[in-house]
Amino acid sequence: MPDKLTENIFMKIIDLRSDTITRPDEGMRRAMAQAEVGDDVFGEDPTVNALQEKMAELTGKEAALFVTSGTQANQISINVHTRPGNEVICEERAHIFNYEAGAPALLSGVQIRPLPGKYGILDVKQVEEAIRPKNHHFPQTRLIVLENTHNRWGGTIYPLEEIKKMRQMADRYGLRMHLDGARLWNASVATGISLKEYAQYFDSVSLCFSKGLGAPVGSIIVGSKEVIEQAHYYRKVYGGGMRQAGIIAAGALYAIEHNFERLSEDHRRAKMLAEALNEFPGMVIDLQSVQTNIIIIDTSLTGKSAAFIAEQLEQNGVRVIPFSPTRIRLVTHLHITDEDVEQTIKIFKQVCRAFS
Repeated sequence: MPDKLTENIFMKIIDLRSDTITRPDEGMRRAMAQAEVGDDVFGEDPTVNALQEKMAELTGKEAALFVTSGTQANQISINVHTRPGNEVICEERAHIFNYEAGAPALLSGVQIRPLPGKYGILDVKQVEEAIRPKNHHFPQTRLIVLENTHNRWGGTIYPLEEIKKMRQMADRYGLRMHLDGARLWNASVATGISLKEYAQYFDSVSLCFSKGLGAPVGSIIVGSKEVIEQAHYYRKVYGGGMRQAGIIAAGALYAIEHNFERLSEDHRRAKMLAEALNEFPGMVIDLQSVQTNIIIIDTSLTGKSAAFIAEQLEQNGVRVIPFSPTRIRLVTHLHITDEDVEQTIKIFKQVCRAFS
């Protein structure tokens, strides 16, 4: 085992587990403390209303609904677009299929049809062939869910041209489309394509404030007035009415204004880190997949489990997530500096010496 770089109990921990671990800065805390509030269930919280109006404007949609989490946003959207017994198509590594606790079956009574993709991208012909025929023996295909950026593929960006093709095909079959855009902010900054341009091809879009933007709580659903009206109902069913929610909505508004464009810094640091770590023995990174702020490392060539390597890294001051028995995930975010990247590289180098 490698020696610890320091025995100092005050050793700084570089936390690369997720961009969800970010904490509000003083400016965000002040905005939250000073937020004007009302009862949002009655539609009377002015800060929540301002956030919903802001997001409808940014995405070019008619309306928006503030909710507690990305999972809640996705599941409400699935509820809105489907009926029990329907089938939902998504990529096999999609968040809604792997990380939302079987909620589509539990809450909407729908069946998920996962299809293999590359970098999270589904081939349009492949999806078309998976659409169920109109026959009483089959569940009826109702909804296609895409993810942008794609978490389990390493923060990859769904190409706009592929989205357009999928929309055209969906329209031919009368299908609806939802975008899990928890990190759509990252895709927009990386490509220069606006949120509005991405969102126009979907019946609903979910976006998260508590990841790269650094707000403590909350996500949003955007869509037509009809979609959002139905979403209000399902939010109530889930117990998602938050009353004086302007306190947390203020954090989201502050995050949009101050932390959206700076995501490019997270992307730059992720690329710098990935290129360096890919040179170490046993650390294999598909550099083509490092398009935003997520790095997936295949550790199988080290002969050690991802959990073991993660433990060794944490003992020396770097936290990562074992993403599978042979993969670890690193995510850059607003608390990670250039100095943190340099220190992470040093710690990885020391840990890797034990395996070479």
